[in-house]
Amino acid sequence: MFRKFLVMALAILVSFSFISVSFAAEGNKRKGKYTYRKVYKACHERGEVDLAKPPINPDGHTQAEWTTIFEGKTFDEFGCQEEWSNLGENQLADIYAYLHAHASDSPTPLKCK
Repeated sequence: MFRKFLVMALAILVSFSFISVSFAAEGNKRKGKYTYRKVYKACHERGEVDLAKPPINPDGHTQAEWTTIFEGKTFDEFGCQEEWSNLGENQLADIYAYLHAHASDSPTPLKCK
């Protein structure tokens, strides 16, 4: 009886694990592109950078490099630290989705225009 209960509990636990992973938050590439550009526009208006255009194109790094940058939250090379530090987790996930999807080794590398 106890063994049957234990097996059933484990099966339910594993099922919930798979369900929660499938519903994990993924970023929105379209929102990410907009937010990425908005960060640099705000930074330009504040006077920290010369151009409102982002200095780093999505194809400036590989997918693995984008993953490392966003996991470590090391945005130093991007400049505009004030704007990057004010972004929420959802906004960062959106920007990551955009940059990762269009990295240099992705099926659809993209440069900001």
